[in-house]
Amino acid sequence: MPFVNIKLVDGVFSPEQKHEMAKQITDVMVQCEGSEAFREVVWVLIEELHTDGWHIGGRPFEGPRSLLDTLGRSKQAYEMIDGHPTTRPEFAAQLPPRADV
Repeated sequence: MPFVNIKLVDGVFSPEQKHEMAKQITDVMVQCEGSEAFREVVWVLIEELHTDGWHIGGRPFEGPRSLLDTLGRSKQAYEMIDGHPTTRPEFAAQLPPRADV
């Protein structure tokens, strides 16, 4: 029996959207298995977690504002990379840990 656990930020999706999400996840699992008989044993658990428990980049999650801030920092970090590092040491040489974080 496959068990799919989805964790979401509380209040982002309506009950109808969560039901549709579970249906679509079940459809994917049935497609991967290759038999419609598999549908009845697919379990999908959608958990909603309060925003106090979410962090992005070591900072508390504050909704869409956090996402935009994170994307901005990611873009800055990406633009600081010189060349095409492919290993952890190469990335560390390009972007060493910051003491001010």
